[in-house]
Amino acid sequence: MSAAARRLLRCIELTTWALGVAGLVAWGSFQVGVATSRKHDLERFDALRRAALEAGTPDQSRWSPERIKAWRQTLLDPAPAPLAVLRIPKIRLDVPVLPGTSDRTLDRAVGYIEGTALPGTSGNLGIAGHRDGFFRGLQEISPGDSIVVETLERKDVYRVERTWVVHPEDVSVLAPAPTPGLTLVTCYPFYFVGSAPLRFIVRAVRVADKPAPATASIEREPCSACAGHVVAASSRVGTPSQKALRSGDSL
Repeated sequence: MSAAARRLLRCIELTTWALGVAGLVAWGSFQVGVATSRKHDLERFDALRRAALEAGTPDQSRWSPERIKAWRQTLLDPAPAPLAVLRIPKIRLDVPVLPGTSDRTLDRAVGYIEGTALPGTSGNLGIAGHRDGFFRGLQEISPGDSIVVETLERKDVYRVERTWVVHPEDVSVLAPAPTPGLTLVTCYPFYFVGSAPLRFIVRAVRVADKPAPATASIEREPCSACAGHVVAASSRVGTPSQKALRSGDSL
């Protein structure tokens, strides 16, 4: 083998070694990044879970006795992972947002309304809560108040645009919106004895976004009486949650 050929082979060998070392370094860096990202996500999830489920006993000074009893009973069950944490500073509310709107879910926390935008995404996010429980304080909400929805990925701050009352048949309140928004739903009147006939709506938009188009409604009435179930629905006709909004019995 000539000297030139040996030099070429030597050059190829060194280049191969260099590429191999560079590849190992890149792979190692990638694995470290993945491990770091996974650790960060787990830490964020743990922090969100602790903030949502280990914040202690909520302020129940205005809750109905039946709702307090139901909330205590849910503590005996394993808690599902929260989708987000809902914070309303004005009424000192910090509560996990759990998937679904079953009675058991709403006894423990507030619930994400299926069919609406997921927490942390664009669109109209719907959240339901009991009027004689976590959402009792919504009667004090007014335009301009701040609401925070915190997920693993982000913290979204919303500004209340309006509150109003609708009939159960008006499921348009949960229709998709062109701008990121938040719709809170509970029964109305707040102190009504029995199955409340109306629905109280809080509409908020993400800070710096324009408000979603207004929907038809009836004028808001003064609070008078209530103690029962919160009802919510998706905007899709015929869905179980829509039927629940109309019936006022299952959520």
